[in-house]
Amino acid sequence: MIKTYQIQPANFHPDIPKELVLLSIIAQSFFQPFSLEDNLLVILTALTSGAGIGFNRATLFLTEGDKLKATMWLGPRSPEEAEAIWTILSSPGLGYAEIVEQNRELVNRIMPDLQPRLRLLTYNLEDENLKLPALAARNKEIILVSQASSDPAVDRHFLNFVQVDEFLCLPLVARNEVMGEIVVDNGITHAPIKGRDIELASLCALLAGNYIYTTRLYKKVLEMEKMAALGEMAAFISHQLRNPIVAIGGFTRQLLDQPCDREKCNRNLNIIQQEIQHLEDIIFRMSHFLKIKIKELVPIDYRPILLSVPERPDIKAKARDKRISISLPEDTSLILCDPVYFEEAIVNLLDNALDVTPPGGRVYIRGCRSNRKWVTITVKDSGPGLDEKSQTKMFSPFFSTKETGLGLGLLFVRRVLESCGGKVEVRSKPGRGT
Repeated sequence: MIKTYQIQPANFHPDIPKELVLLSIIAQSFFQPFSLEDNLLVILTALTSGAGIGFNRATLFLTEGDKLKATMWLGPRSPEEAEAIWTILSSPGLGYAEIVEQNRELVNRIMPDLQPRLRLLTYNLEDENLKLPALAARNKEIILVSQASSDPAVDRHFLNFVQVDEFLCLPLVARNEVMGEIVVDNGITHAPIKGRDIELASLCALLAGNYIYTTRLYKKVLEMEKMAALGEMAAFISHQLRNPIVAIGGFTRQLLDQPCDREKCNRNLNIIQQEIQHLEDIIFRMSHFLKIKIKELVPIDYRPILLSVPERPDIKAKARDKRISISLPEDTSLILCDPVYFEEAIVNLLDNALDVTPPGGRVYIRGCRSNRKWVTITVKDSGPGLDEKSQTKMFSPFFSTKETGLGLGLLFVRRVLESCGGKVEVRSKPGRGT
């Protein structure tokens, strides 16, 4: 006999331990492209749903510098609203994904009204007279507060907001750094908070803290990469444009500062024109690289393109004292690509190969079908080859082994091929070509 089961169960048997239910609930967030807000909503749902721990309500605080700010509330605001919500959530066949979606709609519905009140719940974690619930975050301690209305350690603004006598403070900590806090309560049913619930809630807090930490860390890495790229681009543009601009300025001043004969004036003007052409070439190549937009992939026979590229005047001029050897299959070989961009990619590869191939050397172009899915195109030079460090940087923006290179050609090739569903690899050994 064979029985089948769902990988993500829609609902859970009442006898299943809550630890397993929580694990399944939270693990489901990994199956979706959730944002940080969505992942935190999953955690809050695990804390407040009947299938999870079953607290009535949850308030989420996040740190922003040395401030702790209330940012989200999940739960009913009144017994009447609670009855309506719980009736929907207890509908037969309602899976956990649907519960999360219902909670997302609930948050979107109630947050506009609650936002002004939540803004009042902002605490300075450096305050010497800090009160609960923020004190739990600063001390990195889970704190169960009972008889809150008569406890001077509880902030009155928060007490007026939740209007309960018992609540649980769950600091969100990762790498010993405070990420935020979740406060849960049973303000509707007034059921006591039990030790078992606290243990399960602490697991949710641990996961939430790490969600926030990894998301913020990822954002920092992205920002650092952006800043590094901007700095690299600024240095690159400055380096590329400096020489022609200095030359233009120098020869222009010569024309303006002193009289010159026609021959010298023409020489200066020709040099200025050449440098302007150089600037235009740099700008064109950079803008060409930035404007890759492949609208549609079409099946083409790649062989005619590989045969035609070496016949281009610019390639023939560069290959004047070198040889290009081409080997292609006899049968038609179709690939899906943008023909114009594909040809430009091949031109870039062949141009690079010819640049490093010495006079009398040979460049090889090969095409073959690797299997039913892939066609392999190889462009091999007989140049000096590359060390491992250079190979790892080959497709980085602005990296070039040539003094006059922009360092965008191979990156252009990779972007084109990946946009067509392909890939590009480099294999090289010093002294044995690439």
